Amino acid sequence: MKKAKERHFNMITDAGNALIGQTLSRVFGYDSFRLGQQEIIEALIAGEDAFVLMPTGGGKSLCYQVPALHRPGVAVVVSPLIALMKDQVDTLRASGVAAAAYHSGIDAGQARAILAALHEGELDLLYISPERLIGSDMLERLADVSLALFAIDEAHCVSQWGHDFRPEYAQLGRLRELFPGIPLAALTATADTQTRDDIRRVLGLTQARSFVAGFDRPNIRYSVLDKHRPAEQLQAFLTRHEGESGIVYALSRRKVEEIAGRLQASGINAAAYHAGLPQAERHRAQEGFLRDDILVVVATVAFGMGIDKPNVRFVVHYDLPRHIEGYYQETGRAGRDGLPAEALLLYGAQDVMTARRLIENGENPDQQRIETHKLNAMVALCESPTCRRRVLLNYFGDWQEEDCGNCDVCSDPPERFDATREAQMALSCVYRVGQRFGIRHVIDVLRGADTERIRLLQHDRLSTYGIGRDLGEAEWGSIIRQLIHHGYLQQDIANYAVLRLTERARPLLRGEVTLELARARVREKPQRARRRAFLNADGPYDEALFEELRRLRKELADRQGVPPYVIFGDATLAQMARAKPQDERALLAVHGVGEHKLEKYGPAFLDLITAYRL
Repeated sequence: MKKAKERHFNMITDAGNALIGQTLSRVFGYDSFRLGQQEIIEALIAGEDAFVLMPTGGGKSLCYQVPALHRPGVAVVVSPLIALMKDQVDTLRASGVAAAAYHSGIDAGQARAILAALHEGELDLLYISPERLIGSDMLERLADVSLALFAIDEAHCVSQWGHDFRPEYAQLGRLRELFPGIPLAALTATADTQTRDDIRRVLGLTQARSFVAGFDRPNIRYSVLDKHRPAEQLQAFLTRHEGESGIVYALSRRKVEEIAGRLQASGINAAAYHAGLPQAERHRAQEGFLRDDILVVVATVAFGMGIDKPNVRFVVHYDLPRHIEGYYQETGRAGRDGLPAEALLLYGAQDVMTARRLIENGENPDQQRIETHKLNAMVALCESPTCRRRVLLNYFGDWQEEDCGNCDVCSDPPERFDATREAQMALSCVYRVGQRFGIRHVIDVLRGADTERIRLLQHDRLSTYGIGRDLGEAEWGSIIRQLIHHGYLQQDIANYAVLRLTERARPLLRGEVTLELARARVREKPQRARRRAFLNADGPYDEALFEELRRLRKELADRQGVPPYVIFGDATLAQMARAKPQDERALLAVHGVGEHKLEKYGPAFLDLITAYRL
């Protein structure tokens, strides 16, 4: 039986630009490559190895999918999650590509059918988990079939320096030994310099070409708010994004369920997702989100890994991530269609304290050192008075000389003020309470709170009691956190995070130096809903027709049991609503419409557009 790729077109051995472009247009419906893709594709088609570092949503998958259709044999893609594999396979099949996923989630009958197709040469791509590849007879099976290439996705899992190390990934170095003539590509979106070197060493790619496309996702707007009444802050943010799809991340299962319950009670179509829920409930939440039946998922950080849902318009971190790598990867799940998206992080001192305590409870000193460094970098990002994107990208060595203009600091720079007097009040209060209490108690004393604890301790008799009544809770919290960040105060994490003065505080208390701080940013400036502005980026379009196209897409997706974006993305529908194509040739010119999708879905969409114009 001939391979599926031979049914699309004759086997191609030339890596010419025109032939690659034909595949891009006919199969995937795109008229041009993104930055860096074509060079990677040509190298793999030519049989070279490759290390690929490309931002989330930058089009890594296409870098091995196109070569898989140009090289004889099957491309084997190692992927860490079933959800990632299912999503990729569904999308490829919708474009007429023969793809399958081999993992623990399939039954015996499905496994036999996939293996039969593999040995008959009927597959273009085979997605497989590292456990199934290494821990079974699969390597022996692959020795007997024609192989196009190996692609190792989420390759940072190989490295112990990476933020998501997985022991089974470290065994993938055997592939280079067992299949020396087959091109191997390692792909990741999150790897600092040390992690990159480790990936190349473990996988035997020290001589491979390196393709670094950068980390910038310019369509994502980054914002950080001081965490003050976070439930209200989240509600206000979601109100501005009404009707849009997004993810809210929280660190604990209990908090995930609490947040989801509050959102549901307020009328928001939300669902909870964490590992402690029954599998059926997790599946309903994930599938509902993918199919746009659920708009907001509140989840622990595992959710979304490998889910290529392009129309996620926002990601909210309700709690502080412990490292920039995780933050970058999670925010990167927004705006994968290239349309503008938002990433909001609620930043609180309690989160930092909790993270430091967890790190210090670890037993490996080297790991503690690494994790402390990564947490400090995350805190610096949150507290930076400079462009968020520059701080984020600089962490990965992707140096930016100019401010981005698309973060909260750029669009609304924090107001600076002479905080010498307020700093002296706070430092003096810490001293007066005996350097034996945390942030909350110090703020209560400064603001003159009338609590039983303050009366019992007789702190209402201190000279600093009530001297800061003119500032609110959030303002004092911001000032004290900045004093910690600038080294005037330190928190004794091992002793209930009590505040203590440092030597640096003495000249400030004596009035020998002055101090300038940023005013607290506890709420965003009101903004109008932005969704239409996003989709209007390429010019005006018919909004009513766009909604009709969305409804048709949802009907077709539900009928086929696939997520709506597998059929067409929002950007494609917006272009249809702008151009209003009247025939197959015009529809094929729309970004994201390939020949297979034109044949399968074209008549329904053309009929709707034609009827709409009448």
